[in-house]
Amino acid sequence: MTVKIAPLLAHYLYTNKRLDLPGIGTFLLDNPVTVEPENNKQSKNIPLEGVSFESNTTIKEAPEELIQYISTHSGRIKPLASADLDSFLWLAIQFINIGKPYLIDGIGSLNKVNSGGYSFTPGNILTEKLSDFVAKEAASTASREADHNYKTMFYPQKEKTQWKKPVAILLILIGIALAIWGGYTVYKRTSTDESGADSTVLVDKKENTPITNSNPTQKDSIIEVAPQKPADGNTKFILLIADKQKAAQRLAKLKNFQWPVLMETKDSINYKIYMLLPATAADTTRLKDSLTMLNGKRVYIER
Repeated sequence: MTVKIAPLLAHYLYTNKRLDLPGIGTFLLDNPVTVEPENNKQSKNIPLEGVSFESNTTIKEAPEELIQYISTHSGRIKPLASADLDSFLWLAIQFINIGKPYLIDGIGSLNKVNSGGYSFTPGNILTEKLSDFVAKEAASTASREADHNYKTMFYPQKEKTQWKKPVAILLILIGIALAIWGGYTVYKRTSTDESGADSTVLVDKKENTPITNSNPTQKDSIIEVAPQKPADGNTKFILLIADKQKAAQRLAKLKNFQWPVLMETKDSINYKIYMLLPATAADTTRLKDSLTMLNGKRVYIER
């Protein structure tokens, strides 16, 4: 929290008759100025007489006496007083560099000239005594601190937690997984009730007749699975295409998870793990993305 620097600079010049500002130059005053109490509106427009300015951008540091003066009358320690002055000067120089006059209250205005230096136009004398200014600043600072403490007490700031977003995403994923698993369970039970058993259709190579095997993952029982066409209203989701051994292992694993998976092959080389699910055209993309996430591998739709 910075303090108003310009009035302190003006009062310093009024008392010491010299003010050196780093990066800007030197203000000189012929005679000390005594600030009179403000009695009427006319006293606000008393020109500062006997002031001159020497542009000197080579000044690197503010005098120790100026830093001490700001520290004493602002109630801030010297490092903070020095930082306040640096901030004030930096802002003033940036403002002047864009071609705008910069007014230092109680002293005058600075403008940039083509040669790279600064020109000066005297301003009006401050009508507020230094003691009144210091008292007003102290009261303003105390009020701001009290207001800050009040808000902190009754409206404490909530600490930002970085873990909320990942946890929320995780909960959403878990919810999706549970919803899909529940749908699969209902579908499986419905299919079981309609057919009387949860079976996989196999085709004997020699007789070309369908046989039913309730455990298609056994090595000797997986001969060749007849390709199934989706019934009306169902969509065929392809979970995996692999050789016989990998397909059988994946089938057994998904069966243990209560997934209503089936397996088929056309050439006894590539085996296809798939699911037949009731899905409208608007739901297929959503189900495919959800199944891809749960399956750990990309899921395809067979048209």
